Amino acid sequence: MDVVVPGGRDVRGTLDRPDGAPDESTDPELERVVVACPPHPQDGGTRSDRRLVAVSDALRKRGVACLRFDYGNWDEGRGEQSDLKNAVQWAHEHADSVGLFGFSFGATMALCAAPDLEGLRAVSALAPDRGHEGTDAVAALDGIDCPVQVLYAERDTTADWRPVVERARELDLAVTALSADHFFVGQAEKVAAAVVGFFDEEW
Repeated sequence: MDVVVPGGRDVRGTLDRPDGAPDESTDPELERVVVACPPHPQDGGTRSDRRLVAVSDALRKRGVACLRFDYGNWDEGRGEQSDLKNAVQWAHEHADSVGLFGFSFGATMALCAAPDLEGLRAVSALAPDRGHEGTDAVAALDGIDCPVQVLYAERDTTADWRPVVERARELDLAVTALSADHFFVGQAEKVAAAVVGFFDEEW
């Protein structure tokens, strides 16, 4: 199902419903939904990112919907934060329980937005960077009041992930290391299993 996210910017998404759920309604009423945030749009990041799709497919098999969205026009991270928050607001209006997932830039955006979002069930961040465009994911971790999972790639030379992982461990958050590079080549299903396992525990 295609979704237009309200909020003043051109933000489009795809709602992947759980296996067996009807697809005809334009005003879905869902039990659980995870909002999935794509990588950096200037690097080609979109809702069709294979890691987002793999997580969405795994969630659907467990009865959880997934809203994958594209950011609006590039706005130095500020507009992208607004896009994320508006997508979460849409999810809250259509579901009983909402989780948040992001990959790379999307993971950083998710961690940085989470302290300002009420009612999140859990947040999963895959390969987060310390910060982009004035954001600080390390500091944001202290303000998140729901369970958080940080997954990182041991051979990641793209993201500045070490400060995020160190702070997550200091806060006794769920931290998982995967033997991969930043892009988790050939490991999308393994990533999806780790993410869905975390959400399963929190739901």
